[in-house]
Amino acid sequence: MSTAAHSPAEPTPSHPHLAVRDGGTVTDRLVESNRKYAEAFEDPGMDARPVLQVAVVACMDARLDLYGALGLELGDCHTIRNAGGVVTDDVIRSLTISQRALGTRSVVLIHHTSCGMESLTEDFRTELEEEVGQRPAWAVESFRDADQDVRQSMQRVRTSPFLLHTDDVRGFVFDVRAGLLREIDPVGRNPEG
Repeated sequence: MSTAAHSPAEPTPSHPHLAVRDGGTVTDRLVESNRKYAEAFEDPGMDARPVLQVAVVACMDARLDLYGALGLELGDCHTIRNAGGVVTDDVIRSLTISQRALGTRSVVLIHHTSCGMESLTEDFRTELEEEVGQRPAWAVESFRDADQDVRQSMQRVRTSPFLLHTDDVRGFVFDVRAGLLREIDPVGRNPEG
């Protein structure tokens, strides 16, 4: 079975808030939720500059509630999410805009345990090419060791010529079972040694 041809799981009875009614789609459900949200919405009166001057780069995994896990509120930070939380060219683009146009100074990188990127390989691109007849221009950026990939991501941020602020770049692995962050030493030293 090809890993490229995944279909999203149907909402389960254990998630009744996701139930799709009357033959609608999940997007219909989200739009309806937005209508309810907008009824009570009040303009928070803030601009796009994050109050804490921080950008958080994290995996797109649905188990990561960044605001809850980090004690953040609306307006505190920029969040940049992708598969794996990997620092790619597009992440550098977003961080550059975040720093140069919107005043952020700190970067927090968050990978997590049990990440799906640990089970993919560049073969994923080959499978896509075989399926659709065109090879993706992007790399999968899979990894086997989350700690090492956090180190690589920190290095990519710290060495980017486009970023103004690279002195406060820290990386973490979030434990999806315990809810705790574990900080990663950028040079791979054992913190107890």
